[in-house]
Amino acid sequence: MRICALIVAAGRGTRAGGAVPKQWQPLCGRRVIDHTLAAFAGHPDVHDIAIVLHADDMTHAESFKAQGFHVVPGGAERSLSVQAGLAALPQCDAVLIHDAARPCVSSRVISDVIGALHTNEAAAPGLAISDALWTGTKTNVTGTRDREGLFAAQTPQGFRREVITAAHERYSGPAADDVAVARAAGRAVAITIGDPDNIKITTPDDFARAARILEKRMDVRTGNGFDVHAFGPGDHVMLCGVAIPHTHGLVGHSDADVGLHTITDAIYGALAAGDIGTHFPPSDPQWKGAESHIFLSHAANMAREQGFTLSHIDCTLICEHPKVGPHAATMRAAVAQMVGIDLDRVSVKATTSERLGFTGRGEGIACMATATLVKP
Repeated sequence: MRICALIVAAGRGTRAGGAVPKQWQPLCGRRVIDHTLAAFAGHPDVHDIAIVLHADDMTHAESFKAQGFHVVPGGAERSLSVQAGLAALPQCDAVLIHDAARPCVSSRVISDVIGALHTNEAAAPGLAISDALWTGTKTNVTGTRDREGLFAAQTPQGFRREVITAAHERYSGPAADDVAVARAAGRAVAITIGDPDNIKITTPDDFARAARILEKRMDVRTGNGFDVHAFGPGDHVMLCGVAIPHTHGLVGHSDADVGLHTITDAIYGALAAGDIGTHFPPSDPQWKGAESHIFLSHAANMAREQGFTLSHIDCTLICEHPKVGPHAATMRAAVAQMVGIDLDRVSVKATTSERLGFTGRGEGIACMATATLVKP
């Protein structure tokens, strides 16, 4: 059975406060939605992921598409947003519909829903209510309610794709969630065991609670890279994917892009996976003259396959010439596009060695870089 995930991120979430909707607000060094996506992208049984965005947020679409996600604009109501997302996943047998504002969902919760879908047409996690339930006004208790048989609903809510698609097509009006839509169509929904940590961010206080949960589980890796290339014949140098006119070129087995090589090694270092030479031996003639974005893409994809999100890149080029400053913005954009992250997560800067050493004598360019990877 081919399982896909549908992340609903078209809401505005005004109760959470902040200058931007809650899914775009920072949480433990990333945005809320990044944690949510990482949970599903890192799950071995989830094959494809679609994200439904508000029309005002479609500026994020290209970045998500570069990471392999499907992106569609949402509708005026949640039901219309879900239908748009389902249409983007025609190849799936079953779909897990999840709120972007639940960034603490665990692999166990996802696995339990998937497992239940092998024998049920719909399944969703729920937490049995253990506290006493009251009715009341703002200031007084007016009565009690029996908690027997009551559950707090969570996501992801899983369905055979044809079941939930048909249910949404026939449904009209507001619905508490997709389980309500399925039940209105007469479909049975199995309950799997929820998780108290699988909270939905709703109010400003929820960010601190979510941060405490994520910090207990996060795997944060930092890797460093360093590389050097000498000047040789040529009329330009490749730096961070950008061709810069110069009186010399850089010498190397590939295109000698010292910036991309260093960033690539930083990612491999964070993964404890060797260096470029480990994966692309210079003794192999197929890499002679190769464009260095091949190496960087390989490292970034390896990180994603292991469930990591590339959170930040910091690259420093060390040379007397050519002048890097006029090209730094173009380099940042190139690197961000290659690895599929937002521009504000990539830093490219330059310094000199005050005319000391081989870089000071104009014999070549050195570079150092740091990459940060995060796995929830």
